[in-house]
Amino acid sequence: MKKTHWFRLVAGLFGFALLASACGSDDPSSSSAAAACEPGQIDGDLALYNWAEYIDEEQLFAFAEEHGISASIDSYDSNEAMQPIVSEGNSGFDVIVPSDYMVSVMIAAGSLMPLNYDAIPNSANLMSDMQNLYFDPDGAYSLPYQWGTTGIAVNTEAIGEDFPRTWGLIFDPAISGDFDGQIQLLNDPRETMGAALHYLGYSNNTTNMDELNEARDLVAATASRLAAFNTDSADEFLTSGETVIAHGYSGDMFVQALETENPAQYVYFVPEEGGTLWIDNFSIAHDAPHPCTAHTFINWMYSGEQGAALTNWNYYNTPNEAAVPFLDEDLLDFVNDPNVLAGGVESLESLQDTGDFETNYSDAFVEAKG
Repeated sequence: MKKTHWFRLVAGLFGFALLASACGSDDPSSSSAAAACEPGQIDGDLALYNWAEYIDEEQLFAFAEEHGISASIDSYDSNEAMQPIVSEGNSGFDVIVPSDYMVSVMIAAGSLMPLNYDAIPNSANLMSDMQNLYFDPDGAYSLPYQWGTTGIAVNTEAIGEDFPRTWGLIFDPAISGDFDGQIQLLNDPRETMGAALHYLGYSNNTTNMDELNEARDLVAATASRLAAFNTDSADEFLTSGETVIAHGYSGDMFVQALETENPAQYVYFVPEEGGTLWIDNFSIAHDAPHPCTAHTFINWMYSGEQGAALTNWNYYNTPNEAAVPFLDEDLLDFVNDPNVLAGGVESLESLQDTGDFETNYSDAFVEAKG
């Protein structure tokens, strides 16, 4: 009962943050039809395209063994790396995992196949607070996979216990200059430009070129102070000692810290200026070679046991109501920290599809990195 209450409470708060800035998705310019699949139908092997270290490969292979097929997985480190590969066609991937704003982008581009919910009966397990979300209001093309936040994790043995919970830990040399060369930013245009925008007091969805240029210049000025722009190994850099201040995703930081001898020395938080609240989603590529296997895999992952296995492995929040009773207690003890949101839930902001302005984020990021 305690577990169920906590997850509903947090999902409700985060659901409010997601819906508060809602904007409708564009209609797709072109789209494939939903596949005519039956529940449990298999029409070939499974090819998954997912974020790195976001699913236990043993879980993926268990699905394959149970259904008498093979399964493969390839990974990406940003939505911007994944999207053109899938949108161009003939990627060979069945299931992909785009983030909220990228779902909007890919719907508009006709890059996603509509879901056939008759073949995903376990979708009934989706929490009510995770339904009718701004990027795909009817859930026609996406079903939430996991959700979380983006913020900063620090090694308190290196920087001390009394540190300001601000993006200035990365961007202000007056605060963190002693740690130059031990700071990391994500290799992700929207997340890293968004962090700089929040620090400057702007929305991470700005379409104001002057604001974006100011953020670009801030990231450029910070680049020489970094150990790396890196997404896949941000958590490992922190716990190995290569960095002491790390920009990263909540679950990555939680699970990596718990694997160390002294988890308490690592603190994750969303800075007081605000941070990203995101939802990653199951979607099916518009030209998926095995759409029925894709539907069956999504349905399998939406059982209570498999949904919990996913969260118990990667420590991200589940949108699956049926998974909550199966979650590990140590996960809940570690992430249920009121100090995580330094600016409160109202400081969270979800990334939005900025339409024609979107390419400016990628261009600004490339320029900032030099």
